[in-house]
Amino acid sequence: MVGCSTARGTPLSQGLAPNDLWCADFKGEFKLGNGRYCFPLTVSDHAARLLLMCEALDSTREDPAITAFERLFHERGLPLAIRSDNGVPFASPNALFNLSRLSVWWLRLGIAIERIKPGHPQQNGRHERMHLTLKKEATRPPGFNSLQQQERFDAFVHEFNTERPHEALGMKCPAELYTASARTYAGLPDLSYPFHDRDVVVTACGRLCLHRKKINISTVLAGQKLGIKEIDEGIWLVSFMHYDLGYFDLEQKTLQPLDNPFGPKPATDISAATAMP
Repeated sequence: MVGCSTARGTPLSQGLAPNDLWCADFKGEFKLGNGRYCFPLTVSDHAARLLLMCEALDSTREDPAITAFERLFHERGLPLAIRSDNGVPFASPNALFNLSRLSVWWLRLGIAIERIKPGHPQQNGRHERMHLTLKKEATRPPGFNSLQQQERFDAFVHEFNTERPHEALGMKCPAELYTASARTYAGLPDLSYPFHDRDVVVTACGRLCLHRKKINISTVLAGQKLGIKEIDEGIWLVSFMHYDLGYFDLEQKTLQPLDNPFGPKPATDISAATAMP
């Protein structure tokens, strides 16, 4: 697929205030008492160190993760950015800019994506340290099934957030410092591209169609509206939201990606695309 690249990480923000930056990860899977595996999806607030979610999922597939994040967004609102590693479902190793359906959905919601460098878990150090405590206190021994395990996770989240002061927080508990985001979740906004020549929707097979020709883009953008602009005869710029993805010409019919535009700061002017409420 177009734009396949080795994961290298993105620029990382400081996340100084609650909801500036959330950190997400799957704590390593483990076997429940009934022999099935549990894959804990965890999300924490970087500044307040609040454990926002710990969900006992049965896989790392995108659909259950999207459902879990949607519940979280309804409850807590939207962060400015989410930091993760380069694994599934946060990233796709063979997709354009290593995007996944999950990360594309985050972008559509106005959430910047941050990825740590492969082999550098210390870039998500606060979250990793929480995982060590979670593993020790909530998974040994494991619950018999996912419902029992979820009860253990819920109890751990409550105690971690409300009963454990942190020295780095001035001996306050995370729940004393965290407040929900003012950016409420209300589904996906519409996209328009007033500074482009036309809008096109990516097909289910990851292509856009122009002048009876099919240009390969990426299946992770299937169903998404892109903006295209002819900058020279037969040469078109392709944009997703306010991110410029690359160029194609009608003869080669393949996207030539630009440098990875995704990170805490968009690479191009936000006026390139307008999100309609």
